[in-house]
Amino acid sequence: MIGFLRGKVAHLLPEYCLIDVGGVGYIVYVSQSTRGRLSLNEDAMLFTHLAVREDALTLYGFSSQEEYNVFQLLISVSGIGPKVALGVLSAINVDALCAAIHGQQLSILTKLPGIGKKTAQRMVLELKDKVSSEGAGQGNEAEPSVTIGDDLLSEATAALMALGYSSSEITPVIRRAGDLKTVQEIIRFVLREIGGK
Repeated sequence: MIGFLRGKVAHLLPEYCLIDVGGVGYIVYVSQSTRGRLSLNEDAMLFTHLAVREDALTLYGFSSQEEYNVFQLLISVSGIGPKVALGVLSAINVDALCAAIHGQQLSILTKLPGIGKKTAQRMVLELKDKVSSEGAGQGNEAEPSVTIGDDLLSEATAALMALGYSSSEITPVIRRAGDLKTVQEIIRFVLREIGGK
């Protein structure tokens, strides 16, 4: 098993990169968030998962231990393979995904690529108790009043986190949005407040 690769980024393509490790080029499939942290001809270290099939050996790489851990949790769910798991992590960041799973937000999970209603239900059932420590709880603890309480606030929080905002930015502002009636109104309110700072 290859635990990680450290080398120079020789090529960057939409779905994968080529890492030059001592003159050997490894094709590593990466999420959009990991790809965004890589720079051509710069050194990089990726935590890796080697998927073994009869006809292929495929490497998946992650710039953070947290993203790697959540990938491992995702592929442990029946019906989610490495490609689907990588697609999920490309569509939503780790904190937002963990908040959606922990808050049982099926409406968010079913919008992710390759995730239908039954798979989303399995994700919640199998991962709800794991993501609080593996994802959202690692150095960025989700506020129970936001991620587990009101559905509108929870859905808006997950959407904002998917846009790249942290829970520490969102939480103080979103508490003042309790009077708003739709997720869209809450998101617009938070974006105005954060943008106005």
